[in-house]
Amino acid sequence: MRDLIGTERIIAGDRAMRDFGAELGRLLDPGDVLLLHGDLGAGKTTLSQGIARGLGIEQAVTSPTFTLVAEYRVEPPVNGIERLAHLDLYRLTDPAELDSFGFEEYLTPEAGVTLIEWPERAANQLPAEAILIEITPDGADQRRIAIRQLGAATT
Repeated sequence: MRDLIGTERIIAGDRAMRDFGAELGRLLDPGDVLLLHGDLGAGKTTLSQGIARGLGIEQAVTSPTFTLVAEYRVEPPVNGIERLAHLDLYRLTDPAELDSFGFEEYLTPEAGVTLIEWPERAANQLPAEAILIEITPDGADQRRIAIRQLGAATT
């Protein structure tokens, strides 16, 4: 995954977004934290579904907008990854709300990876080593995906 930092791709359609996510999922290492940044409808959840597929997760993956966190077991483990935590911070209005569900624990997943939708809601509580994936529209049914190291970019 680290090899993709600093790269950009154009993705056309939901299927291609899921396929790209699956590719990313197979490249992840335990402890990776991915920040999925983009407007409503940008494809963050679709990308998350692909990442889960790349980790062999067969459960339906939806955005945990109301529960804030969804966790999935990776069985058998892939590259040492045993679980995927999917966070959606969209409903948060104050960074202090992060304490209500143990946000800090998800920033250092020892045998897992963490995906965070709407990371800007966490203000400055994100680790500098997190990987920022920015998704922006680029024409009809196309998205530009830019992958950056958070410490080298801003959300």
